[in-house]
Amino acid sequence: MNALKFLRERRSVPSRLLGEPGPDPAQLRAMLAEAVRVPDHGKLTPWRFLAIRGEARHALGERLADRALEKDPAAAPAVVDKDRRRFSQAPLVLVVVACPVPGHKVPVQEQLLSGGAVCFALLQAAQALGFGAQWLTGWAAYDIEIQRHLGLREGEQVLGFIHVGTPAEAAPERQRPDPDALLREWSP
Repeated sequence: MNALKFLRERRSVPSRLLGEPGPDPAQLRAMLAEAVRVPDHGKLTPWRFLAIRGEARHALGERLADRALEKDPAAAPAVVDKDRRRFSQAPLVLVVVACPVPGHKVPVQEQLLSGGAVCFALLQAAQALGFGAQWLTGWAAYDIEIQRHLGLREGEQVLGFIHVGTPAEAAPERQRPDPDALLREWSP
Protein backbone atom coordinates (compact mmCIF):
# COMPACT_ATOMS: atom_id res chain seq x y z
CA MET A 1 0.00 0.00 0.00
CA ASN A 2 2.95 2.38 0.45
CA ALA A 3 3.47 2.33 -3.32
CA LEU A 4 -0.17 3.28 -3.90
CA LYS A 5 0.12 6.08 -1.34
CA PHE A 6 3.20 7.34 -3.18
CA LEU A 7 1.30 7.35 -6.49
CA ARG A 8 -1.70 9.03 -4.87
CA GLU A 9 0.51 11.83 -3.59
CA ARG A 10 2.03 12.63 -6.99
CA ARG A 11 1.59 16.29 -7.92
CA SER A 12 2.85 18.48 -10.70
CA VAL A 13 4.75 21.36 -9.14
CA PRO A 14 4.50 24.47 -11.33
CA SER A 15 7.88 25.23 -12.87
CA ARG A 16 7.80 28.75 -11.41
CA LEU A 17 7.99 27.13 -7.94
CA LEU A 18 11.03 24.97 -8.73
CA GLY A 19 14.44 26.19 -7.64
CA GLU A 20 17.83 24.98 -6.52
CA PRO A 21 19.02 22.46 -5.80
CA GLY A 22 18.28 20.28 -8.76
CA PRO A 23 19.35 16.68 -9.19
CA ASP A 24 23.08 16.01 -9.01
CA PRO A 25 24.61 13.71 -11.68
CA ALA A 26 23.95 10.54 -9.66
CA GLN A 27 20.34 11.54 -9.02
CA LEU A 28 19.81 12.40 -12.68
CA ARG A 29 21.27 9.04 -13.67
CA ALA A 30 18.91 7.32 -11.21
CA MET A 31 15.92 9.19 -12.65
CA LEU A 32 16.83 8.20 -16.20
CA ALA A 33 17.46 4.58 -15.16
CA GLU A 34 13.92 4.38 -13.82
CA ALA A 35 12.39 6.22 -16.77
CA VAL A 36 13.77 3.77 -19.35
CA ARG A 37 11.94 0.88 -17.64
CA VAL A 38 8.66 1.79 -19.38
CA PRO A 39 6.91 -0.55 -21.82
CA ASP A 40 8.83 -0.49 -25.10
CA HIS A 41 7.38 -3.00 -27.54
CA GLY A 42 10.06 -4.26 -29.88
CA LYS A 43 12.81 -2.90 -27.62
CA LEU A 44 13.18 0.05 -29.99
CA THR A 45 14.07 2.75 -27.45
CA PRO A 46 12.12 5.29 -29.54
CA TRP A 47 13.10 8.24 -27.33
CA ARG A 48 16.15 10.08 -26.07
CA PHE A 49 16.92 12.90 -23.65
CA LEU A 50 18.44 16.37 -23.67
CA ALA A 51 19.46 17.98 -20.37
CA ILE A 52 19.24 21.76 -20.21
CA ARG A 53 20.94 23.34 -17.19
CA GLY A 54 22.74 26.48 -16.14
CA GLU A 55 23.24 29.16 -18.76
CA ALA A 56 21.85 26.88 -21.49
CA ARG A 57 18.37 27.45 -19.97
CA HIS A 58 18.72 31.21 -20.43
CA ALA A 59 20.15 30.85 -23.95
CA LEU A 60 17.18 28.70 -24.93
CA GLY A 61 14.85 31.29 -23.41
CA GLU A 62 16.49 34.03 -25.49
CA ARG A 63 16.04 31.94 -28.65
CA LEU A 64 12.42 31.33 -27.69
CA ALA A 65 11.83 35.08 -27.23
CA ASP A 66 13.46 35.81 -30.61
CA ARG A 67 11.36 33.12 -32.26
CA ALA A 68 8.18 34.46 -30.67
CA LEU A 69 8.92 37.85 -32.26
CA GLU A 70 9.73 36.21 -35.61
CA LYS A 71 6.33 34.54 -35.54
CA ASP A 72 4.50 37.64 -34.31
CA PRO A 73 6.41 40.94 -34.51
CA ALA A 74 3.51 42.62 -32.67
CA ALA A 75 3.68 40.22 -29.70
CA ALA A 76 3.14 41.95 -26.38
CA PRO A 77 6.35 42.48 -24.37
CA ALA A 78 4.86 40.50 -21.46
CA VAL A 79 4.29 37.50 -23.75
CA VAL A 80 7.83 37.66 -25.12
CA ASP A 81 9.26 38.04 -21.61
CA LYS A 82 7.29 34.99 -20.45
CA ASP A 83 8.86 32.98 -23.28
CA ARG A 84 12.30 34.37 -22.36
CA ARG A 85 11.89 33.07 -18.79
CA ARG A 86 10.16 29.80 -19.71
CA PHE A 87 13.21 27.61 -19.03
CA SER A 88 15.03 29.64 -16.40
CA GLN A 89 13.19 28.73 -13.23
CA ALA A 90 13.80 25.01 -12.61
CA PRO A 91 17.51 24.15 -12.38
CA LEU A 92 17.05 21.20 -14.77
CA VAL A 93 14.85 20.83 -17.82
CA LEU A 94 14.87 17.39 -19.43
CA VAL A 95 13.65 17.30 -23.00
CA VAL A 96 12.13 13.95 -23.90
CA VAL A 97 12.58 13.54 -27.63
CA ALA A 98 10.58 10.98 -29.61
CA CYS A 99 12.68 9.25 -32.24
CA PRO A 100 10.24 6.69 -33.65
CA VAL A 101 11.31 3.91 -35.97
CA PRO A 102 9.04 4.17 -39.03
CA GLY A 103 8.04 1.07 -40.92
CA HIS A 104 8.54 -1.21 -37.91
CA LYS A 105 5.86 -3.73 -36.94
CA VAL A 106 5.37 -1.70 -33.73
CA PRO A 107 3.20 1.23 -34.86
CA VAL A 108 4.59 4.74 -34.41
CA GLN A 109 1.61 5.48 -32.13
CA GLU A 110 2.78 2.81 -29.67
CA GLN A 111 6.31 4.19 -29.82
CA LEU A 112 4.99 7.68 -28.98
CA LEU A 113 2.96 6.25 -26.11
CA SER A 114 6.14 4.66 -24.78
CA GLY A 115 7.76 8.09 -24.84
CA GLY A 116 4.78 9.55 -22.98
CA ALA A 117 5.26 6.87 -20.34
CA VAL A 118 8.92 7.96 -20.09
CA CYS A 119 7.76 11.53 -19.35
CA PHE A 120 5.48 10.32 -16.58
CA ALA A 121 8.12 7.99 -15.16
CA LEU A 122 10.50 10.96 -14.92
CA LEU A 123 7.89 12.83 -12.86
CA GLN A 124 7.60 9.87 -10.51
CA ALA A 125 11.36 9.38 -10.24
CA ALA A 126 11.85 13.06 -9.44
CA GLN A 127 9.24 12.83 -6.71
CA ALA A 128 10.82 9.66 -5.31
CA LEU A 129 14.09 11.57 -4.93
CA GLY A 130 12.37 14.45 -3.14
CA PHE A 131 12.18 16.86 -6.08
CA GLY A 132 9.24 18.54 -7.68
CA ALA A 133 8.61 18.29 -11.40
CA GLN A 134 6.27 19.46 -14.12
CA TRP A 135 5.75 18.08 -17.63
CA LEU A 136 5.14 20.91 -20.09
CA THR A 137 5.00 21.31 -23.84
CA GLY A 138 3.68 24.63 -25.15
CA TRP A 139 4.19 26.03 -28.61
CA ALA A 140 7.98 25.60 -28.41
CA ALA A 141 7.62 21.82 -28.41
CA TYR A 142 5.94 21.93 -31.82
CA ASP A 143 7.86 24.74 -33.50
CA ILE A 144 10.16 23.43 -36.25
CA GLU A 145 12.73 26.21 -35.70
CA ILE A 146 12.98 25.47 -31.98
CA GLN A 147 13.21 21.76 -32.76
CA ARG A 148 16.12 22.49 -35.11
CA HIS A 149 17.74 24.72 -32.48
CA LEU A 150 17.57 21.79 -30.05
CA GLY A 151 19.23 19.54 -32.62
CA LEU A 152 16.26 17.31 -33.38
CA ARG A 153 16.60 15.19 -36.48
CA GLU A 154 14.07 14.60 -39.22
CA GLY A 155 11.13 12.62 -37.84
CA GLU A 156 11.88 13.46 -34.20
CA GLN A 157 9.62 15.54 -31.99
CA VAL A 158 9.53 16.93 -28.47
CA LEU A 159 7.24 14.92 -26.21
CA GLY A 160 7.82 17.08 -23.20
CA PHE A 161 9.95 19.50 -21.28
CA ILE A 162 10.28 18.00 -17.79
CA HIS A 163 11.16 20.80 -15.34
CA VAL A 164 12.84 19.44 -12.18
CA GLY A 165 13.94 21.18 -9.00
CA THR A 166 13.26 21.71 -5.33
CA PRO A 167 9.75 23.00 -4.67
CA ALA A 168 9.50 26.40 -2.96
CA GLU A 169 6.16 25.25 -1.55
CA ALA A 170 3.99 22.16 -1.61
CA ALA A 171 1.83 21.78 -4.68
CA PRO A 172 -1.84 21.78 -3.74
CA GLU A 173 -4.06 18.85 -4.60
CA ARG A 174 -6.50 19.49 -7.37
CA GLN A 175 -9.83 17.84 -7.99
CA ARG A 176 -9.36 14.52 -9.77
CA PRO A 177 -11.85 12.64 -11.93
CA ASP A 178 -13.99 9.99 -10.24
CA PRO A 179 -12.64 6.64 -11.49
CA ASP A 180 -16.03 4.98 -10.97
CA ALA A 181 -17.62 7.48 -13.34
CA LEU A 182 -15.07 6.59 -16.02
CA LEU A 183 -15.38 2.78 -15.81
CA ARG A 184 -17.90 0.78 -17.77
CA GLU A 185 -18.08 -2.98 -18.04
CA TRP A 186 -17.99 -4.23 -21.60
CA SER A 187 -19.62 -7.41 -22.76
CA PRO A 188 -20.51 -8.65 -26.22
